Amino acid sequence: MNLKKILAAIVIMIIAAGNLNAQVAPNPSDKIKIGQGVRSGELTKAETVRLAKQQREIKKDVKSAKADGVVTREERKDIKREKRKADRTIYRKKHNNRDRN
Repeated sequence: MNLKKILAAIVIMIIAAGNLNAQVAPNPSDKIKIGQGVRSGELTKAETVRLAKQQREIKKDVKSAKADGVVTREERKDIKREKRKADRTIYRKKHNNRDRN
């Protein structure tokens, strides 16, 4: 009986650990949104450069958070905050009535 509980707890911990890493993965949809903005001309060259730099910083932060093998709650929180900020920035840059033309 105790062995079953211990094994169940271990399985739950392994599944939860896998989900933690999935939650801090870079957001590919932001990359798609930036590419679409470039193709449509909604993003200027300078805006694109800044957005790409912001995405690189997020990717670097994710990599450093995973480097020690444990992504802490605080690291996850910081990365999510950065992703939300990046998403808002992409939206604002695409809708600010500036274009490449």
